[in-house]
Amino acid sequence: MSPRLDRSIRRALTVIAAVAALTAAASTQERDRAKIPASYTWNLADIYPTEAAWRAAKDKLAAELPQLRQFQGKLASSAKTLADALDKLYAFDKELSRLYTYASMLADQDTRDATHQGMRQEMVQLAAAFSAEAAFIEPELLRAGKAVLDGFVASEPRLKVYRFYLEDVARRAAHTLSENEEKILAAAGPVGGTASDVYGILANADFPYPSVTLSDGRTVKLDQAAFGDLRALPNRADRETVMAAFFKALGGFSRTFGTTMNGEVEKVAFFAKARKYPTAVEMALDGPNIPLSVYTRLVDGVNRNLPAFHRYLKLRKRVLGLDQLHYYDLYAPLVGSVKLEYSPEEAQKLVLEAVAPLGPEYQATIQRAFKDRWIDLLPNEGKRSGAYSNGGAYDVHPYMLINFSGKYTDVSTLAHELGHTMQSYYSNKVQPYPLASYPIFVAEVASTFNESLLIDHVLKNMKDDDARLSLLGNYLENIKGTVFRQTQFAEFELRMHEMAAKGQPITGDGLAKLYFDIARKYYGHDQGVSVVDDYIANEWSYIPHFYRDFYVFQYATSFMASEALAAKVKAGDETAKKRYLTFLSAGGSRYPIDLLREAGVDMTTDEPLDLTIKTMNRVMDEMEAIIARRQSAPR
Repeated sequence: MSPRLDRSIRRALTVIAAVAALTAAASTQERDRAKIPASYTWNLADIYPTEAAWRAAKDKLAAELPQLRQFQGKLASSAKTLADALDKLYAFDKELSRLYTYASMLADQDTRDATHQGMRQEMVQLAAAFSAEAAFIEPELLRAGKAVLDGFVASEPRLKVYRFYLEDVARRAAHTLSENEEKILAAAGPVGGTASDVYGILANADFPYPSVTLSDGRTVKLDQAAFGDLRALPNRADRETVMAAFFKALGGFSRTFGTTMNGEVEKVAFFAKARKYPTAVEMALDGPNIPLSVYTRLVDGVNRNLPAFHRYLKLRKRVLGLDQLHYYDLYAPLVGSVKLEYSPEEAQKLVLEAVAPLGPEYQATIQRAFKDRWIDLLPNEGKRSGAYSNGGAYDVHPYMLINFSGKYTDVSTLAHELGHTMQSYYSNKVQPYPLASYPIFVAEVASTFNESLLIDHVLKNMKDDDARLSLLGNYLENIKGTVFRQTQFAEFELRMHEMAAKGQPITGDGLAKLYFDIARKYYGHDQGVSVVDDYIANEWSYIPHFYRDFYVFQYATSFMASEALAAKVKAGDETAKKRYLTFLSAGGSRYPIDLLREAGVDMTTDEPLDLTIKTMNRVMDEMEAIIARRQSAPR
């Protein structure tokens, strides 16, 4: 798949997965989608009024794609011809993104629906056809030469919007192939998605998830969504039962999961070699022009700061009153007596209040998202687990998939996905389509920025020590899950691809050993910080992000960037707020490192991580002070 089309599909499928959070309250929620109130479901009719209308638009685009051929061999003939060609290219790209968005979200409503899964597969085929038709463009632009293209841009006003794209094509010249070679890679695109598709259907629809009986006598099925809740049960024996059963069940299919993962790794290696990149990670980072040192600096820096993480784990053990912390204790509520539960309406109100520092327009747009059904809020049978925001329908509005079940973590997830949505909304509103799609590297900044505003707002209004301790613990959980855990995943992913590059086999057993060794290092198993039980070796097969190659490290970098930016906005710095809103509106008009530097943070340095660790230590100081007060209080 060409870099041009890859950006299109990434735009259409801006699926920012969050932790699948489904709590015990979910058992009381309606799981039949037909019975869920419409106000809690998204309205896809804003994109196409009916599936028949989608079909007509899809067939029309498929018939029109060959129109690109009229420009073949002529791009360097005149500035007008080039502008006409790029206008046509991006018009098709925009419609493709809209079509893809509709089909993918229909499929996610119920992953068991074969018709909607088929619509998504049709879009994969159409995307490949589009890429094949456009394969001549970038090789031809490179043959024209930078001087010619610069002259065209200077003389034709319509080309100004394409300046950044044309400069980026020149930057990637060494990795752009001949027209015929580009066509071959485009044709390989659908095949390249097979491993991910098979994993998605197996994990979300077909896997025989086990059932367990809990201490209260309930028998529960441990599907992915339920596991996200049940691993946090207050009863420790239940947590161990749930986690052991879930990961042992996954381990029973390690050969299958190893095969799908090997298919993904081989795909990436194929495209990296075909495009003449030394390594798979360098190919992944070159698209958004991110220095390899940013990735390696993150992994090295987090490893250097594991003592701070271990301090948190020891604090968790202390609060829970345990002699020994196990992996199955990592999701337990820190303060079992604190029950923070919210209705959907209460969650909406809380988020609206929290984002007040960003101004009334920001709040009003979020109100629109609630009122105009941009959100598919509640879980239902067969619905894709987790959460995401999809801004691929440029002329409509962004959409969100959530699995809300009433806990604070669900409120935080809502704020998180609304951050993505606001970045898509502002970028689509301010930038022309060719510049609207923001880089994945910055995608998690807006989401975690909102989470930071939320926790700050809730803490300001929370005086009870137990509740504060619970919320501060939740904040540290965000750091654990977003900085340390995602970097753990990033290190695993890097080592996995390095294994393949060395000719070592990618099997379920091999991946389990690799994952197990890294997990034990991060959680301080050998130092007695937290016991990582043997079945945790299978956790790697639970993580769908490994099929979005070298994606997860961006959760950590974005979290660190957002913390640095949010601190200034929360302090009332109007200049910082203005710069941040400008960043939200910038789309993909510059490279991500430059976007963040202009917003006020330099991701090529250690400063963002250092600031995050300092904040983490301050929070732990406050938690320890609360614990000391509780212990000294008269009984």
